[in-house]
Amino acid sequence: MKRAKILLNEETLNVTVNDDNQVVTEQGAVLDEGTFTWLPPCEGKAFVLAINYADHAAELSFKAPDEPLVFLKSSNTLIGHNQKTYQPDNIDYMHYECELVVVIGKEAKNVSLEDAMEYVGGYTVGNDYAIRDYLENYYRPNLRVKSRDTCTPVGPYIIDASEIPDPHNLTIKTYINGELKQEGSTKDLIFNVPYLVSYLSNIMTLTPGDMIFTGTPEGLAHVYPGDEVIVEVEGVGVLKNTIISETEYVNSLAR
Repeated sequence: MKRAKILLNEETLNVTVNDDNQVVTEQGAVLDEGTFTWLPPCEGKAFVLAINYADHAAELSFKAPDEPLVFLKSSNTLIGHNQKTYQPDNIDYMHYECELVVVIGKEAKNVSLEDAMEYVGGYTVGNDYAIRDYLENYYRPNLRVKSRDTCTPVGPYIIDASEIPDPHNLTIKTYINGELKQEGSTKDLIFNVPYLVSYLSNIMTLTPGDMIFTGTPEGLAHVYPGDEVIVEVEGVGVLKNTIISETEYVNSLAR
């Protein structure tokens, strides 16, 4: 099953997405694309991994970490499928990061490595944009790098964990305006899904809807206002958004 959240006539609805990628309400009505707004499918804590692919570490000329490098993102950063991410004025390098996102299905505290997958409720797709101009420390990105409004598209939906038998063998791709820019595989994760669930649950309690952004492989590129960016995780979903200028974003808030 694929579960999503949408905004329809100023009301937030929980919906499902069928095999034809049609959005279906709880009453069985099929909605046409464009008649509603996609929302982030989760509302929990967002844990984000830095440098969790060996090839990405090599791309940055960094040694792969000995333990997970994790930071938190707040809800202001999250937007849904087909929404817009703004690029701050006067920056030189803003790039996408296609990621498999793990969604926690039930409360987890001090979970063992062996039991960790029992706490995974599903998966979705994330795009964790970064403003590299302000990056002082790859291991701990500061607020200006990854915490801006709209900088983290996620969705379109959550696919049940049972439908992804092996999350560690999925192809990851990013396209800019239809051109393939990034391709990797979750088989190259440094810290895999059960390790991350166990690790984080031994630091704090995980609750349903919490998200773990598992990191991005090599192959980053700058984006520009007007670009359509599509990130895809094999078997999980395809997430699209558009880059706009800061001026366009500020003007949209005034309307």
